[in-house]
Amino acid sequence: MTKPLNIGLIGYGFMGRAHSNAYRRVNNFFELPYRPVLKVVCARSAESVKAFAETWGYESIETDWRKLLERKDIDAVDICVPNNLHKEIAIAAAKAGKMVLCEKPLSMNAAEGEEMCQAVEQAGVANTVWYNYRRVPAVTMAKQLIEEGRLGRIFHYRANFLQDWTISADLPQGGAGLWRLDATAAGSGVTGDLLAHCIDTAIWLNGSINNVTAMTETFIKERKHTISGKVEKVGIDDACAFLCRFNNGSLGLFESTRYARGHKALYTFEINGEKASIKWDLHDLHRLEYFDHGDEGKLRAWRSIHVTDHGGEHPYMSHWWVPGLQIGYEHSFVHQVADFLEGLGKGQPTSPTFREALETQKICDAVLNSAKSGQWTDVG
Repeated sequence: MTKPLNIGLIGYGFMGRAHSNAYRRVNNFFELPYRPVLKVVCARSAESVKAFAETWGYESIETDWRKLLERKDIDAVDICVPNNLHKEIAIAAAKAGKMVLCEKPLSMNAAEGEEMCQAVEQAGVANTVWYNYRRVPAVTMAKQLIEEGRLGRIFHYRANFLQDWTISADLPQGGAGLWRLDATAAGSGVTGDLLAHCIDTAIWLNGSINNVTAMTETFIKERKHTISGKVEKVGIDDACAFLCRFNNGSLGLFESTRYARGHKALYTFEINGEKASIKWDLHDLHRLEYFDHGDEGKLRAWRSIHVTDHGGEHPYMSHWWVPGLQIGYEHSFVHQVADFLEGLGKGQPTSPTFREALETQKICDAVLNSAKSGQWTDVG
């Protein structure tokens, strides 16, 4: 029998919508031991959060997250607020005995992340971090191919995440819509926002990173702050590039910027092994490009695999449409909720847990420290 799991959502922005959609859709397509119930959504503006609740079907609202945590009818807390609030809410939620699902990155830095890990581990509550790109079927298939040994020894991993939405010098920093440009709320810029996704995927596919050497740049040094109304120094990184060495001996190359004119969300990765290579592009997220050196010479070439098979050969796709019909970005969140609920039923953790996501945070810290020092920096 499917059991209800009462959800308390804190924050209602872009990620709040993505998560809410996942909770609403998951049981329509997956047979699971639990069914999410949209019990309460919390935000500071009563008028705005009420409208959000009506749109998405939440039963009630709160304007103080502490009151949400005091409620006995909440099983799991979903944190969708700026990064500087993750730690306090997550620790309080764990102490209240609530399961915790936290948006990425886990924290402002690794020290905060360690406190969060200790809190959920001491409380014994289920926890996960929303690194949703792991659940894109083509990316999950890449993981399977690597684990099957099809690539052989890995030599290179390269990834980028490019955007262009902050190029204008007239764009302010801070506030509800632009907190990612405010270092006090975000902690960092593209490193924690975009490269964190690339890093999480990389260590999931290719293992731990040992050390890094990085450079960052803030192209516009001052911006008007939405809240204070004053022109203030910009503390986040607009662009970041770093080299790294993985524990398996392979080399990594990562780049992210919000100043790549013409790119809104170009996330790609490529992995080169002794036997084969794979590459993936978010803009064509249902396809995995694959090159197998073992193919007959005259037929040896990159092939494009349409990851939509319904018969179980391709990850997650048996839950959706007939073969050949693709799914999209929003489905990666549905898959994460499905994995979380299935894990609860089996008493198993859902990756990445807080502890696993802390590894990404440590790498982000090392990247930023390396950019400041100009030196190779060990992770952790």
